[in-house]
Amino acid sequence: MQGETHSEPDFDGIIGQSPMLKAVLTLAREVAAGNAPVLILGEAGSGKESIARAIHRISGRRNHSFVKVNCATTADGQLERELFGHQKESSNDGIRQTTGRLELANKGTLFLQEIARVPLDLQPKLLRVLNSGEFEPLGSARIILVDVRWIAASRHDLENLGPHRLRKDLYNQLNATTLRVPSLRERREDIPLLVRYFVQTFARRMNKRIATVPTETMNVLMKSDWPGNVTELEGFIERAVILTEGSTLHAPLTEL
Repeated sequence: MQGETHSEPDFDGIIGQSPMLKAVLTLAREVAAGNAPVLILGEAGSGKESIARAIHRISGRRNHSFVKVNCATTADGQLERELFGHQKESSNDGIRQTTGRLELANKGTLFLQEIARVPLDLQPKLLRVLNSGEFEPLGSARIILVDVRWIAASRHDLENLGPHRLRKDLYNQLNATTLRVPSLRERREDIPLLVRYFVQTFARRMNKRIATVPTETMNVLMKSDWPGNVTELEGFIERAVILTEGSTLHAPLTEL
């Protein structure tokens, strides 16, 4: 494969050398040393979770759990049970307890994807844990204390969502540091590095040898808008590697 891929030290797998990306990673490295909440904003597919995992990996909590909760894909009632756990009586087994994600993240990091999707009636309960570190599982009066590093992410500008999406006091607590991940359109100079990285990765998995990405193909890829950002580019390159039979990448440019 012509050229090289580059990732920042401590951020293995986050590919790019653009000034915008470097600025985000520099700030991420700085906040990783502390314990304050971090808010990561960026479009879908831009790499918010990768940066959250990297912050955990280089922090003092690296030897404890990184626990992810997607607030957008979990039903409202289920989200509360998933976060806090629950206790209920069973006619056969007595009291049954389910451990919540907050307790599983104790001493580690809790990553809340799409924080704006947390129901309004659940937000004060999250705020309480942020402030005091304590909560009760559903159906229980037992107080649990946790020491959790909070990282929240959203594809939205949370300040302009209105009062019915994210409480101001919860936003202020989560917003100790905000990282804004640039879209792929804002760092087009990183596209060749990403293309080569994904070609190498998928070719290795498929036991193929692909040595060249045609110049005209790369030019088209760099001019495309990539609304799905890095995730969309990754999927496109995977399909291209599947279609390639020789040593030169055969990309389905008509899809773009």
